[in-house]
Amino acid sequence: MINIFKTSRNVALSIDEFFDKIDLGILNFRKGVSNYIDGNLTEFEQNIIYIKGLENEADNIQRKIENEFYLHSLMPNYASDILNLIESVDDIIDMSKDVLSQFEVETPHIPANIKSDYLELTNLSAKSVENVIPAARIFFTSPDEVKDKIQKVLFYHRETNTLSTNIKRKIFQESDLKLSEKLHLRYFALHIEQVSDVAKVVAQQLSTLVIKIRM
Repeated sequence: MINIFKTSRNVALSIDEFFDKIDLGILNFRKGVSNYIDGNLTEFEQNIIYIKGLENEADNIQRKIENEFYLHSLMPNYASDILNLIESVDDIIDMSKDVLSQFEVETPHIPANIKSDYLELTNLSAKSVENVIPAARIFFTSPDEVKDKIQKVLFYHRETNTLSTNIKRKIFQESDLKLSEKLHLRYFALHIEQVSDVAKVVAQQLSTLVIKIRM
């Protein structure tokens, strides 16, 4: 059984700190979208500044983890897969930051009748991440417990996809919107959904890793 906490305490602490940054990032992502939709633009600007800082910190920790693996030849049978997993987890905060940046740059107008839909879409997409991070954490100590947590990730991913499709359908049935506005709103539903897509990728990598360490 793999237990990185017995392999290298320093790397274990770095990985734990890395996951902490992702957790904070997704909380900030959720709050940032909410602030934008509610018109709290000063707070929204702070969300962008904060998530950019978290992304930079996560990148630095990721490089530190990679260096430790290569320098000390840690877990050679699984090193490549684990580093790929860390990179995919880092993609979560990258995507979250990109979505908030898109809101800042393109300033979409969200009609009042679908604001609650976008907020719920953000909530579901964030929940995919909020369940995949505990799954990634526990992989390093108790891999056999990963499967149950992954099921929740996949559940929220499906719910996110379903709601995103419903939002797009509602948008294109809205007669008061121009086609350009409909397309714009459609892309923002897609952007938010993509955070959940990255969480699903991490969940799939975890499933593969659990199988590998059992072989």
